Amino acid sequence: MPDHRNVLIERISRLGDVNDPETPVPLVTLEEFFEGNDDFGSIGCNFYPDQPAPAEFYAFFRAIRARPSVAEVRVQVTQHDDPKGWPFSDTIWIITSESPQTVAAWLGERFAADEIFAGLHTDRPYEPIPIPDGMSAVGVWWD
Repeated sequence: MPDHRNVLIERISRLGDVNDPETPVPLVTLEEFFEGNDDFGSIGCNFYPDQPAPAEFYAFFRAIRARPSVAEVRVQVTQHDDPKGWPFSDTIWIITSESPQTVAAWLGERFAADEIFAGLHTDRPYEPIPIPDGMSAVGVWWD
């Protein structure tokens, strides 16, 4: 059985130190981030009082990825400062032809974002990902 955490750490480190603001932000697949992940500190740790498990995030965003108007869903690895822990994310990017308002509606109350972004930020470089014509990246961020 593969050590999914170590595979993910190797993957996010290929462009440099994820904690260095000069390193392009890794945008990993749902499978890369969630397979084998049972670390509640890796995502959604500020949901209160009923934090979704990583497996619940995984299932929810796989269902969003299956929508006809969605090309891809990527997890932004925001930091990895605990060598024994799973890398951390506070943002998921949905590559879609839908508006940020539609994406917000998809999230419902359970996964409601603190903020929704239209387009990748310009303050830091991102790992390149394909964005088909007519689509854009919509970011879902939880504080």
